[in-house]
Amino acid sequence: MIKLINMKNSAEPLYLTAREASAELAISPATLYAYVSRGLIRSEPEPDSRARRYRADDVRALKNRRAPPPEQRGTRLENELPILDSAISTITDAGPIYRGVNAVALSQTATLEQTATLLWDANGADPFAADNLPVLSPAMRAVLAATRDETPLARAGAVLALAADADPRAHNRSRDGRAALGARIMRLTAAAILNMAPSAAPLHKQIAKAWAPDPARAEDFIRRALVLLAEHELNASTFALRVAASTGVSLYDAVLAGLAALKGPRHGGAGPLAARFVAACADGDPQSLIRERLANGEYIPGFGHSVYKNGDPRADDLIALLRKSSGQERFATEVPALVLEATGEHPNIDYAIAVHARVLGLPQNCEIALFAIARTAGWAAHGIEQLKSRALIRPRARYTGPAPVRR
Repeated sequence: MIKLINMKNSAEPLYLTAREASAELAISPATLYAYVSRGLIRSEPEPDSRARRYRADDVRALKNRRAPPPEQRGTRLENELPILDSAISTITDAGPIYRGVNAVALSQTATLEQTATLLWDANGADPFAADNLPVLSPAMRAVLAATRDETPLARAGAVLALAADADPRAHNRSRDGRAALGARIMRLTAAAILNMAPSAAPLHKQIAKAWAPDPARAEDFIRRALVLLAEHELNASTFALRVAASTGVSLYDAVLAGLAALKGPRHGGAGPLAARFVAACADGDPQSLIRERLANGEYIPGFGHSVYKNGDPRADDLIALLRKSSGQERFATEVPALVLEATGEHPNIDYAIAVHARVLGLPQNCEIALFAIARTAGWAAHGIEQLKSRALIRPRARYTGPAPVRR
């Protein structure tokens, strides 16, 4: 049973009044209403009141972007980004919120499977029933065998490309059918990444058994990390997935689009970069290494976050877990303190996972593979939500090329 967390006591409110939102942005109420009409700030009626309340995270995001008021026509928002309505998750200073549940609190006890069920709003049949295993066609088995020595994400992508044609329930539109499909996709993706046969065993146990020299020691960290990585609102890979899903492709193919985007060094590929930094700190003097990188104009991998300006709560939780292990003072305290002093940036979840992976003896470059297994839960949630909407995502470009030549 997953316990709902009361968010009224979190550090930042989820909603603001019209007066508070206007004051935060230093705008008039009329301008606030214009932002709402453009979809830049979400609002909803106050319970038992005629007044409306406004999403605090939207207000903060707009403030951080320093957008000009909407009445200033002919201008464009700085770092203008697409905005989609979603009931799946949001991001707050207390960490991600999964359908009203704080992800950091959820990670203390929940499994990835329980988290996926929450994200999918699956209240019917158990999508992770023991007999709901992926369908493996002869072609899929041949691909898995042929790619055994390839990278985990390449292997997963290759088999996902064939999966929709092999699964007779790939386009099931019922609520239970789509949740069951999400579970099969998660189990198939994990099996391909781990080079194992699909299994109904809890995914954190499968990963610990496949990767860790001491599986029992690694299970709790892997379970927590999977929950914390499961979903993070409309990031690059999730947006890619939703664009693909909006065209009507199967959920398998939509997840494949997300997996491709995840490979980029500015997204899931940041994990292995953080791991290299952690390894360098273990082999040398962290202070000298940090000074040298900054002097060369390089950034510190695993530190800073575009959303969490005052620290990544997911990383804080995993680093607190690390402090319970003896002999980890360098990575749990010293390195974060040195980077904070030098750059003002806090550790993010990439650093926290890289450190745990090193301490537990997990395979090299496991960080992005762990990310992919976990995020499949969130991708499936967004794919299901997008398929239900039946809306095509078709952005327009702002043309900046030469004027047409007059003939």
